[in-house]
Order: sequence, then structure tokens, then C-alpha cells
Amino acid sequence: MTRPVTAFGPDFPFAYDDWITSPVGLGSIPQDRLGAEVAVIGAGTAGVVAGHELMKLGVRPVLYESGKFGGRLRSETFEGTEDVIAELGGMRFPVSSRAFYHYVDLVGLESRPFPNPLTEAAGSTVIDLEGVTEFARDADDLPRLYQEVADAYHAALEEFADFTELQQAVRDRDARRLKELWDPIAEAWDERTFYDFVLSSKAFRGLGFRHREVFGQVGFGTGGWDSDFPNSMLEILRVNLLELDDNQRFIVGGVERLLHRLWRQPAVCRHWPEGTSLASLNGGATLGRAACIERNGSGGFTVVDQWGNAREYAAVLVTCQSHLLTTSVSVDESLFDQKLWMALDRTRYMQAAKSFVMVDRPFWKDVDPRTGRPLLSMTLTDRITRGTYFFDNGPDRPAVICLSYSWMTDALKVLPLGPERRVELALAALDRIYPGVDIRSHIRGNPIVVSWEADENFLGAFKGALPGHYRYNHRMYGHFVQKGLPEAERGIFLAGDGVSWTPAWVEGAVQTSLNAVWGVMTHLGGASHPDNPGPGDVWDELKPVALPD
Repeated sequence: MTRPVTAFGPDFPFAYDDWITSPVGLGSIPQDRLGAEVAVIGAGTAGVVAGHELMKLGVRPVLYESGKFGGRLRSETFEGTEDVIAELGGMRFPVSSRAFYHYVDLVGLESRPFPNPLTEAAGSTVIDLEGVTEFARDADDLPRLYQEVADAYHAALEEFADFTELQQAVRDRDARRLKELWDPIAEAWDERTFYDFVLSSKAFRGLGFRHREVFGQVGFGTGGWDSDFPNSMLEILRVNLLELDDNQRFIVGGVERLLHRLWRQPAVCRHWPEGTSLASLNGGATLGRAACIERNGSGGFTVVDQWGNAREYAAVLVTCQSHLLTTSVSVDESLFDQKLWMALDRTRYMQAAKSFVMVDRPFWKDVDPRTGRPLLSMTLTDRITRGTYFFDNGPDRPAVICLSYSWMTDALKVLPLGPERRVELALAALDRIYPGVDIRSHIRGNPIVVSWEADENFLGAFKGALPGHYRYNHRMYGHFVQKGLPEAERGIFLAGDGVSWTPAWVEGAVQTSLNAVWGVMTHLGGASHPDNPGPGDVWDELKPVALPD
């Protein structure tokens, strides 16, 4: 039986899913540190997952949140409904994200296949490029050009990366072999772009510009990738290698429910009484925005909230986007080495915008008598909408259309515009693709839109590492192992998908939160269970390759 691909490595091949599911637990802290308070800055995935695991160890995590609980797992409910939602942040979750799905299963949520292009869940797909529209139920229905693009990309991966052998090492969880293959790639490709990879491959050199253009607009898996062309190729290769763009599912009722349930769900904890939850330890609500983080006189930390209230902590876990540490939170500069500050400040975040409307029913499934096809299909286009997705809640229930999901330049086009104008632009684009199809009469309530770069609590959607940023990522990711740091820099930890090697994927937030749990545990004098070593225990053996400065 072929083993599945999981998000195992490749930079640090540690089995997080095995660590958190071991019956012996993650470890323990000394008796005299039980009940120690740890500040957790941010109630998104990284903050809530870390808080849950720290609570089980007998720590009191105190959560701060400056905006909306859930971070970028933001499920917005349409007015007048209870469960018709727009997924403004994370909305599709690959099955290779095993640590993430551990928590999905823990709180009892259901997932279903996401309606990505050319999948059974989508039903049908329309690709509209340069005014030419192609209808397909699967890839075989598309013109030969599209298959040539897909074949060229797969050939290019094999050509430069021994992709099949790399992925087999991931399947086998063979950490040593994976590092043997991956580390030289990291050294060779950190400073080269995704577009450089496409352009320099033999497979694409044998094709024309039109093939590269179509690849940028339509891409592979979930859609076009031209907005990632300037990124480091390593960023893209990880996505392919770990199947982050394949076999994706959505969480029924909204993914934000995961964090709300984890917040309220009692757990078996050391030190805390039966029935304890993160919510009960926090008095039922998070604190507000953390305004200041500084070292106190007793070796711990002082965190001051937006109202001037100061609290003392044994350690601090920071999960917010890194730019907020210089724009929103006043942080004692001596807490981080200047090289780490460079990494935090130079992290580059990508823009993203979405526009959703609720409609009376899944009318797009109605058959057009002129064509015999559905009225509307999952749509990829070079127009302003870029990607349009359809979510069916049942034949007699309100449904949802994500009219537009766009990144970078396309997201910036609508940045200054209000919800109604964004919807009008999207509808005008779809009118040209589907002439005569009436969408407007089906719309109910008010649209829901987001531009993550305009949110003062995020300043961008997710990290997109540029060439040369591997070193920065290494500094941020490896910061949880603090045995070599000066005493003045110990006790404050970083987590979040922007700290991970897989930005934009919730698995990165989960894995870095677990790194931070190990870091806090050992900072408080604790240790992993001897039968279940944690990420810091095997760091020297598995750590990412160090590139020279």
C-alpha cells in the first residue's frame, strides 16, 4: 500500500502529528512551575493551538487579541442566517495537513472536498483567457495547450529536483534521505525565482511564451500562479512536494468553528481541575490588544494592554504577523537579536482580496437549454475576478458564491473600493463570460469582502518569501531552540504560518505553535517525555541547512 504524502519537512522533517498523538503526551514541567502564566499574543490558529497544549501541561496561557478571534481563520456569517458563511481567510485545507486535521477531529468537525477547478466537487470548470472561453468537466475536455502546460510543469519538477524520489522520502518519513535530497536544492535555489525555474527548464524552453502565460493564468491545482512568479522557487516547491495544493477540503459550517471549539473544549490537564478549558482559564474572553512587551526585573516579562493594564509573565508567545512588532506593539528591542529583527522586518507579505455574495439557492446548477451545460461553473479567468467558486448548502437553502479571489496586483485593483463596487465589477466580468445569465436577481443580503493588506491587524494575507529570504526564515523558524541565546533573549517565542516554511497554509501555523510549546516547556524547566522526543530534542540532527551569510 502506498503511503500518503504528509506535510513532513522538508527543511525540518519532524513528525508533528506523531508527537501530538502519542499516548505518553508531550512532556511535563516541574511542580513548582505549574500554574505559571504565559502571554499568548494573538488568538488565531497558532495562539489557540499553543494555548490548548500549554494548558494540558499545567501552564496558564493568557490570550491577547487585537481584532477578531480566529485570526485568518475567519468565517463570516451572512446577515439573517446562522450557518451560511463566507470564508475570508483559510478556506481549503489539504489532507496532507495531518497536524491540523488532528484538531479538526478532536473537536468533531466535518470536512468535504473543496470545489477546486477540474475536480468532481466543482462539477464543471470554465477557463476564460483573452476572451476565449473553454468548458470542461475534467482536464481531458480542455484543448491540448492546457495539457502541454501541465505536462511541462511536471517534467520540469522531475528535471531539476528528483521530485519523485523527494516525494517518496516524504511518504516514507525518511528524514535522513529527505535532507540528503533537499538541502542541496535549498542551497542552489534560495536566490532564484519561481519564474526563473519555469523559464530555465528544458520542458518549458521547448514551448513558447503562450504556454508560460497560460501557466501563470491557470497554473496547476487551484489556479493561476503568476502572482508567485517573483517568489523564491523553494516556496513553490514545498507546496508541490507536500501536496498542499492537492486533495483539499473545506470545513462544514466554517473553519473558524475549530478555534471556538478548541477554546471552549475541556481537556485532560495536569494541575488544572476537571472541566478546565482555555475559555475558563481566561475568564471566558481574551484580553485586548497587547501594546507593549518588555523584560521585567525578575527575569520574566511585562505585557501592557491597550488600556494600560500591565501583567507579569514567565514567558511570551508572539503569533501575530511580524510587521506588527514594529508598527502596533512596542517591543523592547533587546528581546531579539538584530539579525532576527532584520528577518522580522523584511518578511514580505502578499496581498489578497475576496468578494462573496449569498444567493437564494444553488441556481448555477440549472441547465442552460441552449448549451446543455450548467448556467455557471467554477471559473478561472484573466479578468478582474481571477477565481470564482460556488458553495452549495442544499437545494432549498441559501448558497454562496465567491465572486472573486485575487492576489497581489489584482487584489490591489479593488483595495480602495467598497463592497458594492467590488461586486459590480465582478458581476460585469462574469456577464462577459456568461452572457445572458442573471446572477443579480438571486443575490440576497449584503456582500462580504476582505482585503487583508488593509487590515491593521494583519497588513497582508500571508508571507511570500523572495529570493534570498531562506536565511530570514531559518532565523525565525529556529528561534524556539534557545539554548545558544543570551539570557536576555530567552523566554519569548514566535509562531504562525509566516514563521513557518509553508506560509499561507494553516499547517505551518500549527507546526510552529507546537515548536513554541516545546520552547515554553523547556524554558520553564520541563522536558519532553523520553519516549516522545519533541522538535527541539532532535533539532541538532534534523535542523535546516545553514546557508552562509
